[in-house]
This record gives sequence, structure tokens and C-alpha cells, in this order.
Amino acid sequence: MPMPLSCEKRKLIVFHKENGETNNDVAHWLQINEKTVRRIWKLYKEQNSIEPLPHNKGRKPAFGQDILDQIIAKIKVQSDITLEELVEEFNLEISISALSRKLRKLNLNFKKRRCTRKNNNAMMSKNSAKSG
Repeated sequence: MPMPLSCEKRKLIVFHKENGETNNDVAHWLQINEKTVRRIWKLYKEQNSIEPLPHNKGRKPAFGQDILDQIIAKIKVQSDITLEELVEEFNLEISISALSRKLRKLNLNFKKRRCTRKNNNAMMSKNSAKSG
């Protein structure tokens, strides 16, 4: 992202525009884009300021630190809670995978043990060890 235009150039734009100069002439004299002149002049007329607008740095988090602390506390109390249950309990407007990524960043990976049958090879080797 380019740097904001200097305050000196902004003041010059306002000065020349107040004196009736065209956007094209001001842009040519200051060696900047005409759209920049229009944008700064519009900002000055609407807000009576030539200060650059604040830059919003990225996407806002889905939930704050207080909710995150509650989630961490819940996980410590109930370690076998699923991500789906966390989303439902805290009414989060976030996907399961996004919550999983958030918790992994905090080194809170928890994995429930699967309730599946052992494969046949493991059962056979166990039985052959007993018979032998």
C-alpha cells in the first residue's frame, strides 16, 4: 500500500482548488494523479480536514479476548468438548475450522480418541502371540 500524500502537498491542493484551479492543472503541477486531487478536495469539503484517513488493518476478529478466555477455561474444565459444542455454547458466528485454527494457534490442540474397531491385522497378531 502506498504512503499517504504529504501534508504539504495536501495543503497545496486545497490552496489551488480554493483559488479555482482545475483538478488536471493541480495534478500536473504537483506531479500526482488527478484522482488523488479529487479525493483530497472531497475530503476537505466534507470533513474540513486534510489529514489522511485511518488505515483499517485487516479483518476484525470474530470474537474478543473475553470470549476466548471463556473458551479456554471451558476446554480446561471439559477437555472432551467438541468444537461444535463450543460454537453452540458460546453462540459464535464462526466456522468449526476457523475455531480449530484459532485454538491451534494457542497450542490448544485436543483430540478425542476414536471409538473404532481395531483392524484385523492387529487382532490377528495379538491372537497369534497368545497361541504361540
